[in-house]
Amino acid sequence: MSSEPARPDPVRHRDHGTWLVRFTGRVLVVCPRCGGRAVVVPVPGMAASKYFSDLLFRPRRLACAGCGAVTDWTAEERGGGLVGAVPGGTEDPFFRRPLWLQTRCAGRILWAYDEEHVDALAAYVGARLRERRASPTRAMFARLPAWMKSAGRRDEVLAGLATLRGLAVLSAPADRSDTAHERGDRPRHNGSLYFRGGPY
Repeated sequence: MSSEPARPDPVRHRDHGTWLVRFTGRVLVVCPRCGGRAVVVPVPGMAASKYFSDLLFRPRRLACAGCGAVTDWTAEERGGGLVGAVPGGTEDPFFRRPLWLQTRCAGRILWAYDEEHVDALAAYVGARLRERRASPTRAMFARLPAWMKSAGRRDEVLAGLATLRGLAVLSAPADRSDTAHERGDRPRHNGSLYFRGGPY
């Protein structure tokens, strides 16, 4: 019998086709008034979403606990339908405010919407084995840039994600990352259309 300790199984990640929109239910942003941390969430009091895609059309509220700033967003109307927000980039999809969770990593900018998003990215990046169980058409992990998926960058990206996790618990203007400023890199193409039959 071998006296060598059993090697742990490699970390395995199974991608079931998670969309980036899933993480837009709560987005940490830079407050437009004080520069501290604000949060963007669906307007309170509405029925729960049946599908993640609903999150692109639901009215939103930006609120800052630090200075009390509050502002609302509603989807643009076009031809009897609502134009959905387009997630991606270092601005939030609704108010186009810089994301609070941004840091320099591997010569690029690493960003996330909130802690749940950070944890999902860390689980993927940290995995030694990655399995795809769905079409990559809209899947978030399949669409990540090559530098984030590179095994050679794994430790660097995990360290960057740890930095984002630390930023998530900070809220004062002085805590703001030096990368959290307007960059205009949010996708600008037209969002999907939703023809209303529901509450909004």
